[in-house]
Amino acid sequence: GGTKHNIIPDEVKLQLTVRSYKDDVRKRLLAAIERIIQAEAAAAGAPKPPDVKATEGTPATYNDPALTQRLASVLAGAFGKQNVEEIRPVMGGEDFSEYGRAGVPAAIFWVGAVEPKKYDAAKAAGTPLPSLHSPLFAPDRERTLRTGVSTMTLAAMELFGKP
Repeated sequence: GGTKHNIIPDEVKLQLTVRSYKDDVRKRLLAAIERIIQAEAAAAGAPKPPDVKATEGTPATYNDPALTQRLASVLAGAFGKQNVEEIRPVMGGEDFSEYGRAGVPAAIFWVGAVEPKKYDAAKAAGTPLPSLHSPLFAPDRERTLRTGVSTMTLAAMELFGKP
């Protein structure tokens, strides 16, 4: 905290990202963080306890199994079964997870953004590709947009009834 390395600030803001697959785990993590912060401040002789606030948080997104299977079937029919993969859960957070929590069936899916040859080479070598938030992320723009638009159109047509 502070504006210079040699100035002790009046206030320090520490920001963390806390992600979990389950709400009870998230609550335990946040409680543990609070406990550690308070104990460290007390051990250091802080004149007053720290003000700890959880200001942002996105709950885990859960795919509705029936909706996911329905959309996967439609997309596999359009793009080929080999191009529709089920992936393991990831720690990404999306605000539309709130819809699922409110009882609206929800499903998150990813659209490939890497040129197929690069994807295949990385998969064969076991090397990770740059993620969405990486400065090295460079999508195959035209193909990605075309696939994304087609995917969303197919999903909407399936869910709203094909003409």
